[in-house]
Amino acid sequence: MNFFSRNKQIINYGLTLALFLFLLKWLETRYIIADDGGDTYIGIVAVIFTGLGIWLALKLRKPVLQTVVVEKEVYRSDFTLDEAELKRLNLSKRELEVLQLMAEGLSNQEIAERLFVSLNTIKTHSAQLFEKMEVKRRTQAVDLGKKLSIIP
Repeated sequence: MNFFSRNKQIINYGLTLALFLFLLKWLETRYIIADDGGDTYIGIVAVIFTGLGIWLALKLRKPVLQTVVVEKEVYRSDFTLDEAELKRLNLSKRELEVLQLMAEGLSNQEIAERLFVSLNTIKTHSAQLFEKMEVKRRTQAVDLGKKLSIIP
């Protein structure tokens, strides 16, 4: 049964061709081909195989669509700061500000300009933030911050 389900299209194509050949032989012996019917027979074969070629070309040109389901957590807009998580992580006010600006997508240089501090200060705050949150990247820190409800 598995063989037939796997090769369903090929089997259908073969059966269709066999049906057309049977039809041509039947037409040849019964109705169309008389004394000088070679041209008619060749014309019918040409029309049938042209139709099959067009059908096959359309089948092959159709793109195979593949549906991919992507699950992504959506965070609610009614944000309330989780003070317990903030205390558990022991984040300073400045580290929390840096994390919030990271969540906005700002670079270290842009965060430094916004907070009126040096770039090295921001890098230090970021390193301490990553260590306290036990993450390695900015994106991980932002995702964790949103999950723990310490940033909106």
